[in-house]
Amino acid sequence: MSKVLIIGAGGVGAVVVHKCASLPETFSEITLASRTKSKCDAIAAQLSRPIKTAAVDADNVAELVALIEAEKPALVINVALPYQDLTIMDACLATGVNYLDTANYEPLDTAKFEYSWQWAYQDRFKEAGLMALLGSGFDPGATNVFTAYIAKHYFDEIHELDIIDVNGGDHGYPFATNFNPEINIREVTAECRHFENGDFVTTPAMSRKASFTCPEGVGTYNIYRMYHEELESLVVNFPTLKRAQFWMSFGDSYLKHLEVLGNVGMTGIEPVEFQGQEIVPIQFLKALLPDPSTLGPRTKGKTCIGCVVKGIKDGKEKIVYCYNIKDHQDCYQEVQSQAISYTTGVPAMIGAKLMLEGTWQGQGVFNIEQMDPDPFMEGLNAYGLPWTVIELDSFELSD
Repeated sequence: MSKVLIIGAGGVGAVVVHKCASLPETFSEITLASRTKSKCDAIAAQLSRPIKTAAVDADNVAELVALIEAEKPALVINVALPYQDLTIMDACLATGVNYLDTANYEPLDTAKFEYSWQWAYQDRFKEAGLMALLGSGFDPGATNVFTAYIAKHYFDEIHELDIIDVNGGDHGYPFATNFNPEINIREVTAECRHFENGDFVTTPAMSRKASFTCPEGVGTYNIYRMYHEELESLVVNFPTLKRAQFWMSFGDSYLKHLEVLGNVGMTGIEPVEFQGQEIVPIQFLKALLPDPSTLGPRTKGKTCIGCVVKGIKDGKEKIVYCYNIKDHQDCYQEVQSQAISYTTGVPAMIGAKLMLEGTWQGQGVFNIEQMDPDPFMEGLNAYGLPWTVIELDSFELSD
């Protein structure tokens, strides 16, 4: 039995709290903290067991240290903004507490997300005897573990990886993002990078399009190649990879709105002066868009997220596809959330559970694919994200 401190009360944070609260034998005490305590209180009111709530500025190391020292958790689960990863890691080091997150650090003033800043903490966490687990969401997270599981059980060497994230949900709005609008738009509009022949290749954002038919009748969708952080760690931890790509589905309405907003400067991250005040356009846009945490009741359809891996087994080429399909309304009925938050929040709980129970142990900074994939895969089946593995005769993504 262990106490956890969860930082972040957005859509993902709400799912993590619900799922942790359902396992009192592992998560004996829970504190939920956010800049806005009323958000924490609203989530706490949905639960069948009491939890503590607190206000904290996750940009402020001193405030974080004070909260951690007051609560004395065994683990901090960071589901705040990626901008706040380093301050929370600093606070964990200062207080001697293990750390877990779902997304890598991104500087506020640069639309660039990569692991270099967090990997730089390796020696400090190791010397402190602490464990930091990075990317225990879905992508990154489950997709990393899918890759590790496939590599462990189906191949001698893996050569090609395609991560395919399809959201077939419809929320009815002309334009809305299914997670934090600022992070979502920065991610989608960034230059694409994919790994090929030993190096990352840069191409314009959204310049490669393909059609993909999901299994189990989910449907056929346009997917676009884009950069996603799990590629950076996967090509390091699976050095036999010759090509690795990430694909995500986008509807025509989303892309049309995004193009117009970009053309008029609303996706910019540099401050502009307006009526004597400095505002950041993308932050103003975020204030105008629907809060992703409110999309649950109106989002219908399914997500289909998985990994297609090509490689060699016993001298022969083979192709394996591991995927999860999740219904948005099923998620809402269970935890009052849409599937994007659910598919991120459940793996965060599973990673935390495995750390608290001592199944996953280590000293230093780890990407999730460095851990044994089997208990995590068992957890996905047990806690709401069942997966399927199939072998394919062929796999090509056509434009």
